[in-house]
Amino acid sequence: MTLAPPPPAPPFCPNPGCSFHNGPTTSWRYVRDGFFSRDQPPHRVQRYRCRHCGRHFSQQTFALDYWLKRATLLLPVFHRLVGCSGFRQIAREFACSPSTIATHSARLGRHCLLRHEQMRPRRLPNEPLALDSFQGFEFSQYHPTLFHLLAGKDSHFLHGFTESEMRRSGRMRPQQKQRRRELEQRYGRPDPRSVEREVATLLHVITRGTGTITLHSDRHEDYPRALARLPHLQADHRTVSSRAARTPQNPLFALNALDHLIRHSGANHKRETIAFSKRRQSALYRLAVFMVWRNYGKHFSERRKGPSVAMKAGVCERIFSAAELLQERLFPGRIRLPECWARYYFGQVHTRQIEHNTEHRRVYAT
Repeated sequence: MTLAPPPPAPPFCPNPGCSFHNGPTTSWRYVRDGFFSRDQPPHRVQRYRCRHCGRHFSQQTFALDYWLKRATLLLPVFHRLVGCSGFRQIAREFACSPSTIATHSARLGRHCLLRHEQMRPRRLPNEPLALDSFQGFEFSQYHPTLFHLLAGKDSHFLHGFTESEMRRSGRMRPQQKQRRRELEQRYGRPDPRSVEREVATLLHVITRGTGTITLHSDRHEDYPRALARLPHLQADHRTVSSRAARTPQNPLFALNALDHLIRHSGANHKRETIAFSKRRQSALYRLAVFMVWRNYGKHFSERRKGPSVAMKAGVCERIFSAAELLQERLFPGRIRLPECWARYYFGQVHTRQIEHNTEHRRVYAT
C-alpha cells in the first residue's frame, strides 16, 4: 500500500504569508509554470505560481513526502514505529542510515500532531477522564521523563499528552548519587514544579480551563496543585491508590492498559532497552504517532476487533487506515496547535546533555 497522490489542482496557496493560505480561496488565482522531472514517481511534476504573492510551488508541495529522498519509506516506517522497532532495526531492513529513519519519524510525528488537532473533539468530554503519568528516560537513566496522559475513562480515547523533565530518584548506590550531583552541577537541575505546570497545561488544552469534569487519578501530590491553577474548571477529583489491582474495575484501567500498550508498541520505552530515545523531542514525536494510530487506526480490542477508541468516544464513525491518516500534507498555518504542542511540533524541547539541539526550521517542508 502506498500513499495517495497529491491533489490534481492546488487547493490553496502554501505560502503562510499569503492571505489565501488560511483564508477563503474562492477568488484565489494561480498559473501553471512549467514542469520539473525527478527520479521517483510521479516523474513529471507540475509547477505553479500564486498570482497574489508570487510564490512558486508544485503539485508535490501538498504531499506528505514532500522533499524526502526516500519517500516510499513513510508508510512502512509508520507501521514499524508502532510495531516496536528501533531506528537501527528499521534502517537495516531498508538499507538506509538511521538518521534517515529519524528524519521520517520526525516528519510523521509533526504530521500526527496536526492530524490529532484536526480530528480531536472540541467539546468538553462527556465522560469521566483518567489522568496518569508514564515514565521513560532520555539520553541515560539519570534523566527520567514523565509523559502526562489524559484519556477517556470508558472510551480509552487519548485526548493528549505533555511531558516533564524529572530528577532521578529511587534507590541509588553512593557512586550513583555522586554521579547525579556531578551531572546537576554541570547541566542544572530540572524544574521541581514541572509536573504541576504541565498537567495544568494539558487539562487546559483539553477542557479550555472551564466547565465541569470528573477526573480520576492516582494520589500524586502535584495533581491537586495543577487543578488549583485552573480556577474556572470545576473538577470532581477522585483518587485511586497506585497499589490497587490493575483490573478493568480500576477507574484508571484505561491508562494502565495504555501504559502497557505504549511499552509493547514502542522500542524506546521497553525496560532496560538499548533503543531508548537520545532526545526527549524524539520520544514526543513517536508518542504522537502512537496516539494517532491508537485513537483512529486500531481496533479497541485486538482479539474481538470492533470499533476504535475514537469511535467509542463519538469522534469519528470508522477506522482509518495508515494510508488515510497520512493521505495529505497538513500545514501548521492552517491548523493552529496549542502552544505546548506547537513547541513539540517545532522541536523546541531541548535535551540538556546535547550541546546543539536541532529545531525544526520550516521553510517549505513540513
